[in-house]
Amino acid sequence: MRYPETMRAKFIERPNRFIARAELDGEEVVCHVKNTGRCREILVPGAEVILAHSDKPDRKTSYDLVSAYKGDMLINIDSQAPNAVYAEALSSGKIYGGSVLTKREARHGDSRFDFYIEENDRKIFTEVKGVTLENNGTVLFPDAPTDRGVKHLRGLAHCISEGYGASVVFVVQMSRADHFSPNYEMHEEFGTALEEAVSAGVEVSAYTCEVNEYSLNLAHRIPVKFRDGLTL
Repeated sequence: MRYPETMRAKFIERPNRFIARAELDGEEVVCHVKNTGRCREILVPGAEVILAHSDKPDRKTSYDLVSAYKGDMLINIDSQAPNAVYAEALSSGKIYGGSVLTKREARHGDSRFDFYIEENDRKIFTEVKGVTLENNGTVLFPDAPTDRGVKHLRGLAHCISEGYGASVVFVVQMSRADHFSPNYEMHEEFGTALEEAVSAGVEVSAYTCEVNEYSLNLAHRIPVKFRDGLTL
């Protein structure tokens, strides 16, 4: 997944979850933040950020804030990127090792999942979650309470009961991570729902990405660890 044109800037502030102000070539610009999550440990005053240029005439700003440096590590925060990266990995055979039939935004029951996948005789509903929160090598999701995320997990477990395959994939939008864990401290219910999904047969996986200032690619699978000691 590539951005046509990117540039470095300095983060100034985020007045609300949709926009930020940044210094670009000595001038202050307003940019759209492509992530409504908190990102408080990433978007700090003075942080070096990456802006992607947009020339769409109907936009209020010509820039999207798509990634930021946390120390020497670049973290992509574009909430649309994980699905795009995972779709590319599916089409290249990186996930299932061969050609698969995929459909985006697939409805089942009262949920809409990111992907419906047919792989040989398996029919799989998949939800993809982007991960931007990191703490001493552990990457965590969510960074804010997510009732929608809990609903997705319970919906995937229901898919299993109906004979479908189901999976949730955590796309870690950074290159370095020891392991992934649900963020129990932020949202206990999500962590519990993920544990219940595993027990029901939902496949849970996490992947780091190759991240640079103009592109993002799925890289390596990392362990998923739970509070009871279970590691996937």
